[in-house]
Amino acid sequence: MRWPLALLFVAACSKSKPPEGPRVMPTPTIQVGACGEPGKDGVTSSNPTLDRADRDLDGDGSLETIVVDRSMCTSEGNCYWNVFLPPKAGVSECSRYAGTFEAAALEPLATQGEDRMTDVRGYWNLHGDRLLLQSYRFMRGGYLLVDALQCRRESDDRLVCAE
Repeated sequence: MRWPLALLFVAACSKSKPPEGPRVMPTPTIQVGACGEPGKDGVTSSNPTLDRADRDLDGDGSLETIVVDRSMCTSEGNCYWNVFLPPKAGVSECSRYAGTFEAAALEPLATQGEDRMTDVRGYWNLHGDRLLLQSYRFMRGGYLLVDALQCRRESDDRLVCAE
């Protein structure tokens, strides 16, 4: 009769794994709007493994620089995508840091923010078939997170999202 009590006592006293807290985005090395060097500034590690996904976000025919440090990506494929605006002739002599998208995948949207900059949706993988859709809009010189929606992927590949 003592063994079941001993096992119950051990089980009650053992620590269970605490729930994970909210994720915290690493702090960018510079402020939005400041002159920056793609691949060095934004959200990067001290020893980055760089990839680029440059896109024309304002429809002017020239590409905005989007750089990711793959060494900071999570095991689920989530990464921090740093956006830099190219120098404008006669206005600035440097690339300006415009913010960081948090996502495993990025989707340009049909809507636009200030300066005709395309809104962008990021897909952040949570766990299992769950993900977080985050929408970014260009305002006041940089991309800001303006909406977030938790979703799950159904077996037929549809997304079902909480309202």
